[in-house]
Amino acid sequence: MEKIQWQIARVKAIMQETPRVKTFTLQLPQWTPHLPGQHYDLRLTAEDGYQAERSYSIASPPEQTGEIDLTIELIDDGEVSSYLYDGIAIGDPLEVRGPIGGYFVWKDSMANEPLLLIAGGSGIVPLMAMLRHRAQIKATNPTLLLFSIRTDDDVIYRHELAQLAQDTQFTLCLTFTRQAPADWTGYRRRIDQAMLTDALSRFNTQPNCFVCGPTSLVEHVANTLADRGLPPTTIRTERFGPTGS
Repeated sequence: MEKIQWQIARVKAIMQETPRVKTFTLQLPQWTPHLPGQHYDLRLTAEDGYQAERSYSIASPPEQTGEIDLTIELIDDGEVSSYLYDGIAIGDPLEVRGPIGGYFVWKDSMANEPLLLIAGGSGIVPLMAMLRHRAQIKATNPTLLLFSIRTDDDVIYRHELAQLAQDTQFTLCLTFTRQAPADWTGYRRRIDQAMLTDALSRFNTQPNCFVCGPTSLVEHVANTLADRGLPPTTIRTERFGPTGS
């Protein structure tokens, strides 16, 4: 298997998604089509030779050729995210390699099967790549996104998700774990068994499930889905540290 090489990308655009989340659009000299759900490694090298490396999910669909979007949350005391958030400007170089990953991916062969996406905080990023690709290929499979966020200010991709939800085959369910909007009538708690049971009841057949977010959320959701009778082969998970919702 050929080793994926590092390359120097250029920052084409920076978009503020929420007070603590930015999307960086990177132009790649050696662009390779990715599968929705894959990630890139990003490496920073200091003048003294010290290096820090992190993995970030791709937010953009494979149809966005020649570039990728990495949506990155500012982590308290995070040396890489802090530098990206405060020290990177349009035109700057960044060292990256990818795409990487073959397990947590939504393939076109699944495009006719029901799809359940569950995200906590910035765990929405790889799932957004799936939703964007789904829209690009005009898939009509029943799809539901259950998205757990802390407050109204933390809804990443808010306007685009609302736009995607105009598709009658796509259902958007938000749950606020700390402070919901004043006029909110939906969920106001962490994802629980009742919420997942309701989500599953909206499908006529068992869906493919992708779950991404903080470790505690992912483990709880995966175990609950398994308890509800979903085969392990239909539940794919990706997790990160204690941050998120």
